[in-house]
Amino acid sequence: MATELGPTKLAYFDDMWALQSTSILLSLHQSEDGRSALILESTIFHPQGGGQPADTGSISNPSSGFKFVVEDVRLKDGLVYHYGFFESSQDGSESSFKEGEEVSLHVDAPRRDLNSRLHSAGHLLDICMQNVGLGYLEPGKGYHFSDGPFVEYKGVVPLDELQTKQKELEIEAAALISRGGKVLASVVPYDEAVNWCGGDLPSYISKSSTPRIVKLGNNPGCPCGGTHVADIADIKTLKVTQIRTKKGLTKVFYSIGL
Repeated sequence: MATELGPTKLAYFDDMWALQSTSILLSLHQSEDGRSALILESTIFHPQGGGQPADTGSISNPSSGFKFVVEDVRLKDGLVYHYGFFESSQDGSESSFKEGEEVSLHVDAPRRDLNSRLHSAGHLLDICMQNVGLGYLEPGKGYHFSDGPFVEYKGVVPLDELQTKQKELEIEAAALISRGGKVLASVVPYDEAVNWCGGDLPSYISKSSTPRIVKLGNNPGCPCGGTHVADIADIKTLKVTQIRTKKGLTKVFYSIGL
């Protein structure tokens, strides 16, 4: 049945800070590995991707007597799969839920806050790299899983500059965080997205598309599907823990304060 469903509306695109909402339950999916997943009409849960781990939380309906604990969220072919397990129901099984009923969504606030701050810090590093004279490095992938958080760039930094640039990045990040600035995210036409991003977009973005652009303060924006802080100051602190250059790539590792 899941393959016949339309795309899940990504409600967090409209409101990155929503932690509670309602939606319509469309289907219970059983994956090949035996995991159960709920598919909804819309979701505020962020699926794993773009370097950002998935949200966790719960989906429930008190009138039906079920609570589904969300342990993982994935996006595939336009559908968002909320993986987890039924914590309780009137008869001890998942039979108490009904397709088409309204359900309540609750996102785990501390996890969302941490992931949003980490993700925003990675974008802030991109801005800092430009400001300290490392703009010749081409941004690549970034992760804040167990082997991160880090941002990877194509290109190398001379070995004798690594320590100096690490200190400059920290000073620049502290200045930007202290200054603050609102964070905006919007799905816009391609030409408008180009303007938001300072006149340039990655080649993988089609000119016929309407990309989602995230903009930190008055700095140039960038394409991103993740969640972010409301203000740059909400990152609190950013420490560059290491810069590593190897095989034509540079990794900038960082951490954020509590």
